[in-house]
Amino acid sequence: MADLRITVIEADATAVTAPLLVLPHFERERRPLGAAVALDRAVGGGITRLLEAGDFRGKKDESLVLYPRDGESAAERLLLVGLGKREECTAERVRRALGTAVRQAERLGVGELAVSLDALDEASERMGAYQAARAALEGAILAAWDFRELKTKLEEDAPRAQVNAITLVARGSEEAREFCDAARFAQAAAGAENLARSLASRPGNVATPSHLAQVAEALGREHGLLVTVLDRAAMRGEGLGALLAVAQGSEEEPRFIVLEYRGGAQDQRPLALVGKGVTFDSGGISIKPAEKMEEMKYDMSGAAAVLGALRAVAELELPINVVGLIPATENLPSGRAIKPGDVVTSHLGKTIEIVNTDAEGRLILADALAYARRFQPQAILDAATLTGAVVVALGNHAIGLMGNDGDLIDEVRAVGQRVGQRCWPLPLWDEYREQLDSQVADIKNTGGRPAGTITAAWFLKEFVGDTPWAHLDIAGTAWRDDALPYLRKGATGVPTRLFVEWVRSRAEAR
Repeated sequence: MADLRITVIEADATAVTAPLLVLPHFERERRPLGAAVALDRAVGGGITRLLEAGDFRGKKDESLVLYPRDGESAAERLLLVGLGKREECTAERVRRALGTAVRQAERLGVGELAVSLDALDEASERMGAYQAARAALEGAILAAWDFRELKTKLEEDAPRAQVNAITLVARGSEEAREFCDAARFAQAAAGAENLARSLASRPGNVATPSHLAQVAEALGREHGLLVTVLDRAAMRGEGLGALLAVAQGSEEEPRFIVLEYRGGAQDQRPLALVGKGVTFDSGGISIKPAEKMEEMKYDMSGAAAVLGALRAVAELELPINVVGLIPATENLPSGRAIKPGDVVTSHLGKTIEIVNTDAEGRLILADALAYARRFQPQAILDAATLTGAVVVALGNHAIGLMGNDGDLIDEVRAVGQRVGQRCWPLPLWDEYREQLDSQVADIKNTGGRPAGTITAAWFLKEFVGDTPWAHLDIAGTAWRDDALPYLRKGATGVPTRLFVEWVRSRAEAR
């Protein structure tokens, strides 16, 4: 779908012409807030009566539509959306509120909405105009996305309209400037996450390794990125033995994709983003159960996030150098496929005993992380749908976070909190490394069921050297079986916005 069109205007809320005007409201507040005060007078105290009667309480994700009479308001409809308790209001609550507004607009058949953020002046985070607007627009942009590109007709219960435009109502020129700055960032970051969601939603016969390479090359042409794509022969020349071992069971050609954004000084060391790109994962010889195997098309969500993040970084013209690395392959069983017991040699030269061919993501990431060292990066951040164990540990509410640098882990955790993609750190104590000891090779590719997320990260740690590195296990957060107000079921695009915010914060810290 096309990007959401964003407009910023300076106006009195009562004079805003729109099919739907959104008014956020805090729980337990029995009087109108912000722009709703003037609108309440315009509609003869109708908002006050609703609040006093308890017909609308402002709870998280709650909404209520009001229809002003002719001449009372320039807006055709007023939409109250709940933020929950004032002291608990965060940027994530604002995203949810705008997602709720978009869903209500879809049900009403409204394609455009206007938003007043006046009520957020006293939110607990003291987020200010920029952060409030950025969160609101991210919520709206993410909520408006819908994967329809393969449908020939819409279902009967499909939304009556797609929201394609949003207007932010500013109270003055300074607030309008902050809203415009927020709009530029939100459009880039949330739009990039929607690109990642589209890529992860495409089936494995569409989003092949070659398809990811074509997307990368298109981004390179459009945004001035330097893109290098290695085919199977080139990978052999580079010694990417672990990646090639996973790929050898598939008819689809693997690809190793490198994207370089050069927005900083020529001698500035880059940040490195690495994403797992298994475009379909059957488990290989250690084949997965049939139930829900069709969802394994999203096993390239880390790769999708890297592609989206590089696009956003280029659109924002951030003054920093960034390199993105994507090892892309399928993992299928065949007469050529790697087998449990095989030993392969990685790009770094370490030999790896294959214990389970369904522990393939760490194999292809091992080569990508070792390859990244040639760029002498300041730090490496990788993302992968790596282990089912992280779902057991953290459910679907947090990203598993591990690494070799405490400061970087704290930094990434803070970034994740800001963008609503929370991370929870897990330890990489030396004792866990013993589970990866092999009698026939330098290391084996799985340490068994105990601490499966941790031992998978320990395996990756063997290939990063001394470079500060953090690993994001997104197996529980890259796909949703239920919906959030601003996320439909399916691919979430996690951690694209986390990547973008991390790069932005590093760029501004210089």
